[in-house]
Amino acid sequence: MDLSILILNYNTCRLTLDCLQSVYRSETQYRYEVIVIDNASKDDSVAQIRAQFPQSTLICNEDNVGFAKGNNQGMRIAAGKYVLLLNSDTVVRPDTFETMVRFMEEHPQVGASGCKVVLPNGALDKACRRGFPTPSASFYYAFGFSKRFPGNPRFNQYQLGHLDENLDYPVDCLVGAFMLVRKQTIEEAGMLDEQFFMYGEDIDWCYRIKQAGWGIHYYPYTSIVHYKGASARRRPFKIIYEFHRAMILFHRKHYRKRYSPLVNGLVYAGVGLKFLAALLRNKVIPAR
Repeated sequence: MDLSILILNYNTCRLTLDCLQSVYRSETQYRYEVIVIDNASKDDSVAQIRAQFPQSTLICNEDNVGFAKGNNQGMRIAAGKYVLLLNSDTVVRPDTFETMVRFMEEHPQVGASGCKVVLPNGALDKACRRGFPTPSASFYYAFGFSKRFPGNPRFNQYQLGHLDENLDYPVDCLVGAFMLVRKQTIEEAGMLDEQFFMYGEDIDWCYRIKQAGWGIHYYPYTSIVHYKGASARRRPFKIIYEFHRAMILFHRKHYRKRYSPLVNGLVYAGVGLKFLAALLRNKVIPAR
């Protein structure tokens, strides 16, 4: 088996079926398997997936175990030389798997790669090629320096807006919506950290992959469409909480010992203020 495609489903029946249809329409010489992990969906997902795509392997969880744990379940039974994390709210092109697996075959030093990810309006999903969220990168991003100075590398450390989205190059991290990882790399770097529920696990994984000595590469010569946030629209407080908890968790895990207590305190305070602002903006708590 060349490729194991992992698709996590949580109440996104229609989108997941469209994703699977695009997967099985792929034109590739590589052998692949599809593993769908359902996180206790309340819609008709399980029945429809079984009926329409019986050739896929379906794991049904009794609870919503999150993105990291669910994908790890799939990884444990994956038989492919490569493992692909693919969001259920994506549609792949016919040449996507052929292009990306061939790239990995030709570049054995690369442990993980990602294609160009576009939103339904055709704009780039900027999360598909990022730098690590160091305190300085996060500061420049949060306070709008990256938008004001789009061509300046110093102010665009996180979203890499100064780089051409149509060229390929090494990056720090990719997005979990499409992340192709070598099985050997997983064996050396480990699977996803299950402390992360549904945000931050892709950045953490990329950090550990680079620590293990593997390259990470953005390769935009094929693309997918990402209908972003489809499974995150139903529980606003939980989503907002997990998004900001992931920031704290990542910083504590990888940066806390590298920075002074003052910098760490400023990071935690900034995340806390951002969390409260997000709750107010989304009307999860009433504005006073």
